[in-house]
Amino acid sequence: MIAGAKLLELLLKQGLIQKDQAEQAQKESARVGQPLETVLVKSGIIADEELTNVKASIYGIPYLDLNNYRLDRELIKLVPEKIAKKYSVMPLFTTGNALSLGMVDPQNIVAIDQIRKLTNFDTVDTILISPGGFQAALNTYYHSYGSMSDIVKTIEREKAPSMQDALLGEINEQTPVSKLVESLLLQAVQQRASDIHIEPEESIVSVRLRVDGLLHYITTFPLTILSSVVSRVKILGGMDITENRKPQDGKIRTELEGKDLDIRVSTFPTLFGENVVLRLLDKRAMLPNLTDLGFNKETLEQFSKLITRSHGIILVTGPTGSGKSTTLYAALSKINSEEKNIVTIEDPVEYVLPRVRQTQVNARAGITFANGLRGFLRQDPDIMMVGEIRDKETVEMAIQSALTGHLMFSTLHTNDAPSALARLTDMGAEPFLISSSVIGILAQRLVRMNCIKCREPYAPSSAVMQTLGLPEGTKVMRGKGCPKCNQTGFMGRIGIFELMFISDEIKTLVDGRHSAAEIRKVAIEQGMKTLREDGLEKVRHGVTTLEEVLRVTEIE
Repeated sequence: MIAGAKLLELLLKQGLIQKDQAEQAQKESARVGQPLETVLVKSGIIADEELTNVKASIYGIPYLDLNNYRLDRELIKLVPEKIAKKYSVMPLFTTGNALSLGMVDPQNIVAIDQIRKLTNFDTVDTILISPGGFQAALNTYYHSYGSMSDIVKTIEREKAPSMQDALLGEINEQTPVSKLVESLLLQAVQQRASDIHIEPEESIVSVRLRVDGLLHYITTFPLTILSSVVSRVKILGGMDITENRKPQDGKIRTELEGKDLDIRVSTFPTLFGENVVLRLLDKRAMLPNLTDLGFNKETLEQFSKLITRSHGIILVTGPTGSGKSTTLYAALSKINSEEKNIVTIEDPVEYVLPRVRQTQVNARAGITFANGLRGFLRQDPDIMMVGEIRDKETVEMAIQSALTGHLMFSTLHTNDAPSALARLTDMGAEPFLISSSVIGILAQRLVRMNCIKCREPYAPSSAVMQTLGLPEGTKVMRGKGCPKCNQTGFMGRIGIFELMFISDEIKTLVDGRHSAAEIRKVAIEQGMKTLREDGLEKVRHGVTTLEEVLRVTEIE
């Protein structure tokens, strides 16, 4: 591992990162106990391949981007998968009796010696490759299960196992059905998917992955093997494989691609069989920082100041999948300290926060958001977080908590910040209590980010320009598609935000039961930047596309 100070010095010298980013990465590295290189890449400060190229200059050896390089499958056979995984190495090419070996850690002398003995080459020359490039090559050239279509053919040829087979324990890790399920999970991880949808239709089963918020098809298989696949998923999830008429929930814990996955499973009976959705959560993922979420400087400063208030309700709003929970975790991480007692009730718990007492909703045990809050008040809390405000009882408990000196965080499903106040009123809360307790509302959406490897300038259509009121011929950025981003042009997502403070004037409007539109007008006059405006600012900086901003924001 290269010394962090030396690496940062070179990155700063080459203008690849900014000073504040370097300081942020150093602090995060110390906080989570992960190498600086890992933090730089995971936080999106610099791309994996770009960082590796810089490291190569420090090591004084060549660098190769494996994402754009085709390996010799015959040469690959010289290094067993077990050895390749153990040392993170990949045989690249030969020159005479010298083997050029791609290595994530070129200083691993033990690995070089073992590869030399194993392959009988006189010389082993090292070439630096990135961890991401190595993992992609490993999946492409070493994956032993073959393609999903090959596995499906094997299942059909050998006859799909029945429920009786499952009950007798005949669907084990070595069966083709098990390999098919693992292959689906593996592909989902490789494509950075958050969800897998297994959807029965009249004669086939479609499989879709949700990547960066959008679903896309990856494969189909015959309906005849659906019950076997569902049985395998249920076995992994600790569910009842004999019950196919009622919805079920389960949980799978496994490790794939170096990720410790916590997979939530949901099955639901449909006309043609059970529909299955698997939600993938990486339990080793770094806790988010507010600085990583996409706030512009002004909004970040305002929100950071808001969450240090001693009491009141702070709401984060947006549709399902807009990143509300992530923002709440980031806010709690920011204000988490030894002097504060923080308690949460969530559905489910997605990140484990140090020093925070976290509880999960459990309807069977009688733990709901409302009575969880009631119980928290006897736990001497300073700060409370409830995953979502869904009903009158939860609203009333949240208001009571805020008015008795507690700082309360929660979420609502509304389109924008002003609408949250109307939603609370609709739930039965008294307007004067809302205006006395709510101190700020953050609305947000997630937009897909341009792939930094293949983004290029382009001129949007006249219709888009006209909709946004931008001059004709304005040049912005978009990804054209490359192997790094699976030809989508996008890589990852970032937030766009709308932060509204509850000023005296807005309190008066709430008390008078004025509409969300009237409150919105005043908030904008008082300086609130709308979701659309924040999105357009990110477009101007080349972070995302105009079409993405149009997709997730309302016409204003």
